[in-house]
Amino acid sequence: MNDAARAREAFLEMLSVERAASTRTLAAYADDLSDLFGWLTVRGREAMTAQTGDLEAYLADLAARGMAASTAARRLSAIRGFYRFCLEDRRINSDPASSLRGPTRRRALPKLLSEDEVDALFVAAGEVEDAAGARLRCQLETLYAAGLRVSELVSLPIGAARMAKDGAIMLRGKGGKERLAPLTPGACEAIAEYMQVYDAFLPAEGAARDRAAKFLFPARSASGHMTREAFARTLKDLAAAAGLSPAKVSPHVIRHAFATHLLARGADLRAIQKLLGHADLSTTQIYAHVLDERLKQVVNDAHPLAKGR
Repeated sequence: MNDAARAREAFLEMLSVERAASTRTLAAYADDLSDLFGWLTVRGREAMTAQTGDLEAYLADLAARGMAASTAARRLSAIRGFYRFCLEDRRINSDPASSLRGPTRRRALPKLLSEDEVDALFVAAGEVEDAAGARLRCQLETLYAAGLRVSELVSLPIGAARMAKDGAIMLRGKGGKERLAPLTPGACEAIAEYMQVYDAFLPAEGAARDRAAKFLFPARSASGHMTREAFARTLKDLAAAAGLSPAKVSPHVIRHAFATHLLARGADLRAIQKLLGHADLSTTQIYAHVLDERLKQVVNDAHPLAKGR
């Protein structure tokens, strides 16, 4: 019997003796912890050295399996109780479960755009030949190249154009956290082309011009830059021009496309986490579930035995 199994038996004995837990509760908690231990083992982790991120990923996997909220809540209770017991019994030095949150409603899978549909957006953007077209191509290239949040895109400082010459831009995301976002050659070229018509979008003069000149996408707005709503409307117009349903396209859907397309082409999930600026890997894992669902659909649609003989 390994350390984790011995700790589990001691924990269950404590529940029985000190808290008069029922046989049914003890059996349920034993099964809950066995499931966690097995999940960790498959991923090269050990229960007695597991970190908070490991436990968060496990809970995210439970949600992806479609586990009922009541069952997931009981499993979380077992995990919290087990690690609290281990800490108090000096079997571990810190409690990785202390900050775990309770189960929430199962998260809906993101809307998807195929690579062909994204290509259609780029083709449609390339057919707009005025200054607005140059700005739109710059925004679309940058959004898809770096997987930006729409708030990050529209509020890019003018200094991003200088940084883009070196193939990357610095972003300030949620919580003021900064991250470096690599750009594709196409995005760098689109930014350079847009800068040739940049002045066309600056207010004529005065305080509005001074305020707007701080941003890559200036506008006569209270913030000085293009609003999220204005860009979203522009993107929906582009979707219609590309022959796509406007309801299917939004800035956040382009961000989802960035992640799912990278993952489908073999990118590491942790690398995508850093590119997206996610604090927890469990947030990024939704894209793995998206691909799982797509693979299931492929089998259901294309396999010769999917509909029976």
